[in-house]
Amino acid sequence: MSFHHPELLWLLALPVFWGFWQWVRRGHPVVLPFDHGQQRSGKALRFFTNLAGTLPALLLAIAVLMLAGPRKTAPPQDERIMNNIILCIDVSGSMGARFGKGTRFEAAVDAAREFCNYRKGDAFGLTIFGSEFIHWVPPTKEMSAISSAMNYVRPDNMPPWMGGTLIANALHGCREELERTEQGDRAVVLITDGGSGDFANGGDRRIAEELSAANVRVFGIQVGNDGIGGGGMETIAGTTGGKVFNVDDRSALDNVFREIDRMQKARFKQVTADWVDDYTPLAIAGLVTAALYVLSLLGLRYTPW
Repeated sequence: MSFHHPELLWLLALPVFWGFWQWVRRGHPVVLPFDHGQQRSGKALRFFTNLAGTLPALLLAIAVLMLAGPRKTAPPQDERIMNNIILCIDVSGSMGARFGKGTRFEAAVDAAREFCNYRKGDAFGLTIFGSEFIHWVPPTKEMSAISSAMNYVRPDNMPPWMGGTLIANALHGCREELERTEQGDRAVVLITDGGSGDFANGGDRRIAEELSAANVRVFGIQVGNDGIGGGGMETIAGTTGGKVFNVDDRSALDNVFREIDRMQKARFKQVTADWVDDYTPLAIAGLVTAALYVLSLLGLRYTPW
């Protein structure tokens, strides 16, 4: 046990002196007729009477200890290590193609929203890309920012110069964005429906090594049947410890995000325990002492003469 205000513990000297006085005081002796008789010395009775008289001093000591603020260390706690995850979504024109009841883009956005909702404690960012990339939302734990932003990024709202698909360029930008985060794991979930125009001449290998050096895992999701093409995404995902998924329907897309959730597991670290108040033992001791003192007043005390 420790105390918030140990400087008050010197007040314990008061109940110590009080208790000592109770045992050494003579009181006010009065001669009674039976004092000249053959009565026993009454040492046992005197001991228990002095003990009962010490109970108020003990109550004062308990009060001083409670005033000093008793405390103890809380049980060790595990703190979740935050994941910084960027949702990198293709907004090229082909993402507007039909996919189930909506478009490829709409299915990807809906699944991504659900993914954000059940990854509690992680920071998410949103990057859209085509021929260029735009960091729409930096990594944040405010899920409402991601959800609201997705209402304004649609393939049919993009300018003509966003019509291509340059995945390596987008991943390069995601790597720079993630390196600005000071703590936590890093990952990119890239959603596209076509091949990349910048994987040629070793472009996929270069960006894979760049991402691996920055400890960024990449998960690629191919929506539709166009094929990611050339094995570039497989090279990147394999080098960084991620995986590539091909989905043909909306339910499969949900399952992919569930699998990514299992692969990108949450990690925890033990943090230093905080101090918490610990009044319970002293409160119980005080109640027991007070009860014993009240009982002692029924007869186990000196006369007031």
